[in-house]
Amino acid sequence: MFKSLIPLCLLALSTAATAETAPNIIRVGALAFGTLNWELAVIKSQKLDTAHQIRIETTELASPEAGRIGLQGNSIDIMVSDWIWVARQRSQGQDYTFAPFSSSHGALMVAKESPIHGIADLAGKRLGVAGGGMDKNWLLLQAVAQKTAALDLEQKATVTFGAPPLLNQSLVQGQLDALLTYWNYAAKLEAQGYRQILDGRAIQSALGIDTDVPALGYIFREGWAKAHHDAVDSFLKATAEARKQICDSDSIWQEVSSLTQEKDTQVQSALRKHYCDGRVTSFGDKEILSAQQIFERIEPLSTHPAGKDTRTLPAGVFWSKASR
Repeated sequence: MFKSLIPLCLLALSTAATAETAPNIIRVGALAFGTLNWELAVIKSQKLDTAHQIRIETTELASPEAGRIGLQGNSIDIMVSDWIWVARQRSQGQDYTFAPFSSSHGALMVAKESPIHGIADLAGKRLGVAGGGMDKNWLLLQAVAQKTAALDLEQKATVTFGAPPLLNQSLVQGQLDALLTYWNYAAKLEAQGYRQILDGRAIQSALGIDTDVPALGYIFREGWAKAHHDAVDSFLKATAEARKQICDSDSIWQEVSSLTQEKDTQVQSALRKHYCDGRVTSFGDKEILSAQQIFERIEPLSTHPAGKDTRTLPAGVFWSKASR
């Protein structure tokens, strides 16, 4: 009788041990042209997922909007985007939150010999904008144009929204006069001799914001994160380790460099430098105050029901362990 119980006991112990060590599954949405793919590749090659007991399932996204739809439809758990979208969603009752990891900003780029030297010169010009009408870079540029040049870019420039690779080509082919694009595509253009008018830091400074606010971060639902806080912590640690290896190890960078889709080593080096320069080393009350100041400037009352002031940054926009 006792002998017959032994296999059952062993099976129960084995099942319990497996349950304790089973990896947490995290569904990540990643843009085909995004640097998140660099980190995910390093996590896999260096087995950081195994070390942190997570399993990452990746969905390739065609655009940031596709990722937002995925989050809203619960087909992915995490994506990379900006905190301004999170703030707007929270003001509408959603529970998205933002874990910052990069202060690399987009930039306004023109050809080297372009007559455009400032925002006022964009009047009457063909302006490309990476992403959509709600992209943070576009919102900030509009705010600066209004403040510094009394210029309504939507009315005074011919604006084209699109995917960064296509817009880069349009600028190179002379179909655009200027391009507001993501930092990695701006870095590619800069390495090819194109000129930067201003970047996200300069835009924030023009708005009177002294403390730099991280531009990019991981977005996920707060309720999901609280229910899976160990998985979230493990994912954030694994990505931070991957980021450090990309910046500190030349051998790791050699593995990642092919993902830049660039053969020119000068362009690759520019991408790596901008990526590493953007690492967030601290984030606290000063950055949150600056985020509040930015939000006030890009969230006009006129776009909301009368009497409803949505310019106050909602609580919970920025994720922290205290958010648990």
